[in-house]
Amino acid sequence: MAAISGAAVAKIVATVLTDKKLRKGVGWLLVAVLSPLILFIVMLCTLLSATSQHNTAAADLCFYGGEISETAPEDYRRHIEEMQSAFAIVDSEVARVNAMTENGNGLDGTHVKSIFYALYFGTDHPGSIDIQGFVDSFVRYEERTTTYTDAEGNEVVKSYIVAIPLPTDTAYGRLPITVTTTQRESATDVFEHISGAGDSFTGDILRGDGGETKIDVSGFTDLSTKNSHDLVAYAQQAFENGWGYVWGTCGWVLTPQMFASKRSQYPDGVGKYKNFIEENWLNGRTTDCVGLIKGYGWLDSSTLEVGYGTNGMRKRNELSSDRHQGRCVSQLRRNRQGLLWL
Repeated sequence: MAAISGAAVAKIVATVLTDKKLRKGVGWLLVAVLSPLILFIVMLCTLLSATSQHNTAAADLCFYGGEISETAPEDYRRHIEEMQSAFAIVDSEVARVNAMTENGNGLDGTHVKSIFYALYFGTDHPGSIDIQGFVDSFVRYEERTTTYTDAEGNEVVKSYIVAIPLPTDTAYGRLPITVTTTQRESATDVFEHISGAGDSFTGDILRGDGGETKIDVSGFTDLSTKNSHDLVAYAQQAFENGWGYVWGTCGWVLTPQMFASKRSQYPDGVGKYKNFIEENWLNGRTTDCVGLIKGYGWLDSSTLEVGYGTNGMRKRNELSSDRHQGRCVSQLRRNRQGLLWL
């Protein structure tokens, strides 16, 4: 087949460009040929955008909480809730480590959780891994000594342990799993997203300066009901008085007897942190996350004591039984500002 000369090509192009009917025909031909490719590119961009938004929404829910859509798949919901529970343990472990650091040189809790999220989101039961060991991978421990004079004038040398944060690359190498480049990049993306959203939590224990165990209801607006305004006042009081976090507690004073009971009930969630809890929260008021709300619901405004399953805010198993008998709805209607946890 003979080659077409440059002059012939030029003549054909000129003919097409000057003939309106030919131009339209060539245009439709190009559309027919290229439209599947254009459609594929549009679909790919849409899919990537949706995936990015989905991943961002999942990270936001894990770090900040919020309502999960009712239409969300069950596996998605489960992974979110399991990661939230695991994050609570990570926060406790970071706080434990940071209590052993010096000169404010502690771990960045958001950074540690971002790496945890990148490695374990979507896996089954991330809270069951060795989270203490995971956090310990980010520090090394060093024994130091300090000298002081006791009440009798004797010079005393005391040793103590200091936690020293390690570079991130070093920490990656100490983890029990091999961290891929993709996982490292994902952790960086999550950290930048969450940090950009304004989260500055460093893992330090944030609490008020007070230490009062008596509950003050003078700032409550209506002692005859349970309402949102008084719940906020109750929660603010808990922060200002430095309430601690202990699994399975609901605003009660953590006596030695109760502490022993909770260690037996939750050997991992409480028993592992025996020394830390004793040093910081024993004989003070403590709560866990949902326990803060339960404690307000169970607070007797006359005795200022937090009961158990009182004030119509009953225990979960009782509510589950009522649900099948259809008696919860009327209770909610009577107390629209109340809280129901199932």
